[in-house]
Amino acid sequence: MKRLVGILAVVIAVAGAGPASAVCALDQVHTPGRVQEAGASLRFSWPGVHFEGRFRGTGIGVSLQDPAADYEIQVDGTTRAILVTPASGTHWVHGLADTEHTVRLVKRSESPWATSTFGGFVAAPGGAVLAKPPARARQIEFIGDSYTAGYGNLSTSRDCTGDQVNRATSADRAFGPLTARRLGADYQVNAFSGRGMVRNYNGGEPGTDYRTYYDRALLAVAGDVWQKPASWRPQLVVVGLGINDFSTAINPGEPWTPESLVAAYKAAYHGFLDKLRARYGPGTTIVVSSTYMSNTSVFTETTKQIVSERGDRVRHWYYPETGLDYLGCHWHPSADDHEVIAQRLGDFVATLPLGW
Repeated sequence: MKRLVGILAVVIAVAGAGPASAVCALDQVHTPGRVQEAGASLRFSWPGVHFEGRFRGTGIGVSLQDPAADYEIQVDGTTRAILVTPASGTHWVHGLADTEHTVRLVKRSESPWATSTFGGFVAAPGGAVLAKPPARARQIEFIGDSYTAGYGNLSTSRDCTGDQVNRATSADRAFGPLTARRLGADYQVNAFSGRGMVRNYNGGEPGTDYRTYYDRALLAVAGDVWQKPASWRPQLVVVGLGINDFSTAINPGEPWTPESLVAAYKAAYHGFLDKLRARYGPGTTIVVSSTYMSNTSVFTETTKQIVSERGDRVRHWYYPETGLDYLGCHWHPSADDHEVIAQRLGDFVATLPLGW
């Protein structure tokens, strides 16, 4: 497995510590991700959720509770610490120059079965948390499955246990965030590995699919609905669903034939696009993506048909396998692959009339 090196700071986890301050965390951080206020803290579930702040001083603490996922603390654009399933408490980065800094906490891995809690930032003695950074004018929402989540992208082996997948996943280094940062855009990564538009990987968890969870802020809470703030109106939405619908053969007992699966997929995709259009309005450009699959072309051909049947600023984007090594866990794109995909997506976005 690939290991991150060069982490400069000492991290001290203080188990049992309370929230960073009595101030609501949302008042001191900028986050475009799906969060839910819980007193002074913020709860969340999706991968890639991140919190950006500013402070002055020689150290910064992060009030966090998450026994299921991994995080990075980035100071002034450099990763200073990796937190692996952090216990409840304040996790510190020390040894910084006594000046003004930016800080960013980002959730790297997926944990849809759990709920994460962020209590805010706290400055080391003698320092202070400063006014939060402003929101960016550009906004992008990335919707998808394991490819969008960055599943196992830090691994150098395709053979991974479940625990190794968690340690080797960085949503922050997936193609979506890479593209957004290059474009100077705020973003959400609303990705759920193994989920399809109507059929999950290998027919798993029948009766559910990606649409079961899309409206939630907290994935593990049935019936939860994210309260979208008026400020979240992305000019661009990139949807990458369908790999799990078609990548495995239909198993005995599943309620599909190849023909009925295609029909259900098309109907559901149109319905999902209608939902996005109603939510974000006619000015948002929606990109429906597909990619190479060795065992079938039905995925791409059906997705292209869906786009051809629409005329409301919906575009199709295909990225091929050329130049990709798929060295991530279980033949997923590697970190290097995500860099390549991000470059291709950025080139495609440059052709769109976004007006931003």
